[in-house]
Amino acid sequence: MKSLSWLALLPILVALGGCANTQRSRDLANPNVPPDVTAAQVCSNCHGIDGNSVSPNFPRLAGQMPDYLVEQLENFRSHHRSDPAGYEYMWGISRYLTDEQIKGLAEYFSRQTPKPNPPIDSAQLVAGKTIFENGIPDKETAPCMACHGPKAQGIATFPRLANQHMDYVIKQLHVFQETEGRPGTPMKQITHFLTDEEMHQVARYLQSFPIE
Repeated sequence: MKSLSWLALLPILVALGGCANTQRSRDLANPNVPPDVTAAQVCSNCHGIDGNSVSPNFPRLAGQMPDYLVEQLENFRSHHRSDPAGYEYMWGISRYLTDEQIKGLAEYFSRQTPKPNPPIDSAQLVAGKTIFENGIPDKETAPCMACHGPKAQGIATFPRLANQHMDYVIKQLHVFQETEGRPGTPMKQITHFLTDEEMHQVARYLQSFPIE
């Protein structure tokens, strides 16, 4: 009788164990794992648990626009976004994510508080500030703030750029300018005539953007 009792309890114990495991699971194919858990157990390895990544190889996601994050995760999942870092890191991670998981992760990171970067000599920021606010009229380059907001806070599917890593911004500007890895945005045309120095100037300014 005792053995029968344990057999009867076994499915319940397994079920309870499964519930507990979802609170620390790294299973991206399990839609029952809460987005906050996936963010902590998986995404944090590159982007930081609060979205303020330390490595400039990985973008900061804290305070990012949720619509932008949803769009990018969907593009990774469909392989529509094919820049090298995208397919190397994100194609596999996003492969099994459901629409609800993607939405939950986007909401999680959009709620996180961005942290400031170490200050840069203000004299080095003047040129970048000019490009951000006014563009480069002689090259028909639109001002960044027209799409990304006056505080670089992002607008809908246009990402937040304030406090983003300079190296990451430069890398993405080159992707837009030189490849077809990120289709469907106006950035191909906007970056067409930018020099490497102009990219560094605006990226340096965005990295040091003050948090208000």
